[in-house]
Amino acid sequence: MDFLSQIKEALTKKSPLYIRVKVISKSPKNEIVEQMEDETYKIRVAAIPVKGAANEELCRFLKKSLKASDVAIVSGGRNKVKLIRINI
Repeated sequence: MDFLSQIKEALTKKSPLYIRVKVISKSPKNEIVEQMEDETYKIRVAAIPVKGAANEELCRFLKKSLKASDVAIVSGGRNKVKLIRINI
């Protein structure tokens, strides 16, 4: 099962869902790379981390990929590791 499917399945059981992500900006494409040992998802985004562009791209990517009604950064706005809230 791929990582998007794991998150979608968890969303069907619980909304809002909170996930921890580590963002790697300036990547060739937007994608979920892996789930680390501490259950943090490593996500690559194409945007650069200037004036919140990478955060906006992260939220847009997750919202579109998961068909969510709302995706918001709860904490870690200026850090690589963030807590994300996803509502279906």
